[in-house]
Amino acid sequence: MRRALIALAAVLTVLPAAACGDDQGGGGKSVSVALITKNSTNPFFVTMQEGARQAAAAEGIKITIAAGKADGDEAGQVQAIEDAIARGDAGILITPNGPGVNPAIKKARDAGLYVIALDTPPDPANTVDITFATDNFKAGELIGRWTATTLADKPAVIALLDLFNDKIVSVDYNRDQGFLTGMGIDTKDKKRNGDEEKSGKYSAAGGGGGTYTIACNEPTNGAEDGGRTAMERCLTKNPGINVVYTINEPAAVGAQQALKAAGVQSPIVVSIDGGCDGVKQVKDGLINATSQQYPLKMAQLGVKAVKQIATGGSKPQVTSGLDFYDTGVALVTDKPAPGVDSIDAAKGTDLCWGKK
Repeated sequence: MRRALIALAAVLTVLPAAACGDDQGGGGKSVSVALITKNSTNPFFVTMQEGARQAAAAEGIKITIAAGKADGDEAGQVQAIEDAIARGDAGILITPNGPGVNPAIKKARDAGLYVIALDTPPDPANTVDITFATDNFKAGELIGRWTATTLADKPAVIALLDLFNDKIVSVDYNRDQGFLTGMGIDTKDKKRNGDEEKSGKYSAAGGGGGTYTIACNEPTNGAEDGGRTAMERCLTKNPGINVVYTINEPAAVGAQQALKAAGVQSPIVVSIDGGCDGVKQVKDGLINATSQQYPLKMAQLGVKAVKQIATGGSKPQVTSGLDFYDTGVALVTDKPAPGVDSIDAAKGTDLCWGKK
């Protein structure tokens, strides 16, 4: 964790320095911010909370941490937004659990709070003032390109282990659709999972390709037990699955448990997150490749931005060509594929978040 924080210190200079050098906002009023994550159990959000606390301490501002009870708990996040408005917070950092929080975000902005989404851009993007996030489509595209090239023209029987099937969230469809695009599989509505052709041809980055069959789209809720159950359902539909896309690494761990129990030999399992546990799973061969994102950077930039704005500084700007600020992504694998940029597990460990 300490190494990751040191590595990110230089990045924080991309936002201009605050206009006021003390621990108070304009007019001597203290600055407070709320961080509202999807839950407090996923290591990704635990790390984000830790990074936000450290950044708040460094900036001399007060932070309140809140979260939904589980991934998808919109009501819990709405209540946390209401609480932030009542406290008179200067801003809110939020990883939205779904479109059900959008009206509460609008209410907060109408009340004068600066609202920054982290990790999960809302739909539409202008629901918040700005988003600091991974380019989730690119993250999915990287593992898709790696998979297509690694298959070396062999037939692919694909399990897509997504986040939800009862709500539409940008992080969910962007990763799924990015993965399929990376495999050279045509998608229809890029904001909808499961409407692509269930069979056809995939193509590799350096040329070539083969046939594919999509065996299933199943929700995992981003959890280990959800990944296991989803994989079990997929294997019931098609026991010949040899490629498994997972929304995140906890879901990948659950999927591997089901694959092992079913005696499936050497499937390709790819994921997104790049947490320290996930990178270790890459090193151990449980996950073949993962796209690494940087929640510490998201939280620290968000806290710094709220402090700057509250003290008269300039507002952050989106990355050119995107409707959010891109906090970066890197493919982590110990089996590099020609034409696909990647780093190995050793480098991924230096940059990973969570316990080491």
